[in-house]
Amino acid sequence: MAAAMKAGLGWLGLRAAGSILRAAAAAPAGLVVPVRTKKKKHSVPEWARELSPEEKEKRLRALVARIPEDRVERTIYMASTAAIIDPYVPPEGDARLTSLSKDGVTQKMQKLKQTAASQLALRKIKDHDLDFSTKTFPEKAQEIFIEAHNCLANFNKQKLHSLVTERCYPEMVRGNRYKTIRWKFVESLEPPRVVHVRCESLVNRGNLYGQVTVRMHTRQILAIYDRFGRLMYGGEQVPKDVLEYVVFEKYLVNPYGTWRMHGKIVPEWAPPKDPIVKTVLIPGPTLDPSQEYEEMK
Repeated sequence: MAAAMKAGLGWLGLRAAGSILRAAAAAPAGLVVPVRTKKKKHSVPEWARELSPEEKEKRLRALVARIPEDRVERTIYMASTAAIIDPYVPPEGDARLTSLSKDGVTQKMQKLKQTAASQLALRKIKDHDLDFSTKTFPEKAQEIFIEAHNCLANFNKQKLHSLVTERCYPEMVRGNRYKTIRWKFVESLEPPRVVHVRCESLVNRGNLYGQVTVRMHTRQILAIYDRFGRLMYGGEQVPKDVLEYVVFEKYLVNPYGTWRMHGKIVPEWAPPKDPIVKTVLIPGPTLDPSQEYEEMK
């Protein structure tokens, strides 16, 4: 009986083992890849770490409240230069000497030397102002010149700012308060022409300013009256011949810039101007409080 039971248990164990092996064979095979993990470094927490002297100083500086500086920065827009770049030197005896005389030939040679420098500046100006031409610009410059002087005589300051630069404006309006100006353009004795061209940069190379000097030989009428209505300078009856060298400037970098009158070049050999007749107060006799004016006479 005992033997029979042992035989039955052995047969059952073999059957169970076979079923387990069949189930294992039916299951998909798994791929085991060994992975090496990094060892974790247990860092000391920030509050428990001892700081170095440099880090302590850095933290102390970060805790200090930063006081803003009193410096106030403002943008600067330089629409014009403060002077005439390489001013043109008018030849002595201009408008009086002919090209056939000895002095006239000398002037022609000096003009050729100045033309070489003007050609280099002319190329720079044409790179930014495609419509610029030395043939058409003198007529445009003369129109600006006439309109600017008409605005000065009529005290049209708003329009005058658009026709002259910031350097030329105070020179034109200085001393004209309480005065009456009568100015008139009569005619041109000679056609205006370009005699000098310069192009320079300020602050950096890309900040270019162009200056053109135009020679104008015209006939004008100028009369200046003081606040009492008395004539100080000139006259409205007799026109005068005027030879002027007017400088015009343009901020080439500004695409909306225009040519404006920048100043005038007065040669050293120019004749002196007529004196200005001023009206002054003639002091009368000093009177005592007890006297009258009729008694002093």
